[in-house]
Amino acid sequence: MQPNSDLIIKLALSLLIGGSIGIERELRSKSAGFRTLMLICLGATLFTIFSQYIGHATSPDRIASNVVVGIGFMGAGVIFRSNNRVNGITTAATMWLAAALGVGIGCGYYMASVFGGGLVIAILVIFASTDRFLDKINQVREYKITYPYEQNLDHKYEDIIAEYGLVIKSRAHTKSGNIITGSWTVTGSEKAHRTFIDVIIKDHTVTEFSY
Repeated sequence: MQPNSDLIIKLALSLLIGGSIGIERELRSKSAGFRTLMLICLGATLFTIFSQYIGHATSPDRIASNVVVGIGFMGAGVIFRSNNRVNGITTAATMWLAAALGVGIGCGYYMASVFGGGLVIAILVIFASTDRFLDKINQVREYKITYPYEQNLDHKYEDIIAEYGLVIKSRAHTKSGNIITGSWTVTGSEKAHRTFIDVIIKDHTVTEFSY
């Protein structure tokens, strides 16, 4: 049985590390924030501590190993698709790492867990600006343009897309009566997207535009 002081240190450290990571997620208004990350880290620590007693010397890692499986189901709950983009992957990975740090604390690897927690926070804070920069130079957007049927008019819009340095990843067209709706999934810089949007908005042949 571990001394009470050792148990208190482990639980307090798990709350501190989980809460520190959670604050960063909370400030960015993510689905898994302060309380969630704190509880995940604390829960992983407790499961690891309990596994050492329940499993005894035969298999003390069985309960702790299932923490990885369990946290995977929780992480799937924060991943969603919106506007042709997958969101929540970073938050899911953060939850996974918070659980790993909790396991490390439960096993008594304090320095490794503290250093690992610092690395997680540094990655989330420092590389956020890099992520924003990459998003500016390469965005994926879906455009839907509705216009009266005229021969080869869809090629006109694709020529405009190519003119501003955008790349078409997929395309689809539907016709209802004399109305055509074209859908394009396009990649390119934020500036190129803005210019393309301005041109299409001013195009009088376009009856409806979704972007």
